[in-house]
Amino acid sequence: MGPARRHADRNRNRLRRAIAELSDTITYLEMTAPPPRPPLPVPQGKLALLRVERCTLSFYRYLYATVGEPWLWYVRRSWSDERLRRWLARSEIELFVLHLGGVPAGYFELERLASGETELCYFGLAPDFIGRGLGAWLLQQAVEAGWRAPTRRLWVHTSTYDHPRALGLYQRAGFRVYRREPVTFPDPRLSGALPRRLTHPKLPPLDG
Repeated sequence: MGPARRHADRNRNRLRRAIAELSDTITYLEMTAPPPRPPLPVPQGKLALLRVERCTLSFYRYLYATVGEPWLWYVRRSWSDERLRRWLARSEIELFVLHLGGVPAGYFELERLASGETELCYFGLAPDFIGRGLGAWLLQQAVEAGWRAPTRRLWVHTSTYDHPRALGLYQRAGFRVYRREPVTFPDPRLSGALPRRLTHPKLPPLDG
């Protein structure tokens, strides 16, 4: 192996190490009382917001992948069927799906914690339904659902890989930022948790 080849290999190895870890900032937001905001107008179209009962694994995986893949949601994709089944069977978990014209357009997931707090674990729209005036209304429904049971605090976190308007949407809904945390995590495209072809403005390109 000549010097030029060794130099090229070292550069490729440095690049692989650089993209193996991704940098992120997690922003945590909360509200400690229901926000005094009037109801938003119901978006146009045949809307139905339904709580899912006995959610099947295939439907949950469809929702999670469809809504979350553009924004690097990957953690639940690596869960085994048994782990996901146990999660969905918990009485503390509430899953609501928005349908527009009979088509699943988005969803949100709540976890009611033993501490008396409620986490808005996931919230989002399917890509085909972004930009159609549904997000703010669906978030308001999520906030109302979060406060429907006895709750002393409702909280959510968002990532810099989420939709660029996500943070502002949460703040307009009544959440306030209480912490920011820099983190790193393994590139989920390298583990197969997300497709290698996935693109995002913050993602470095992959070789091959």
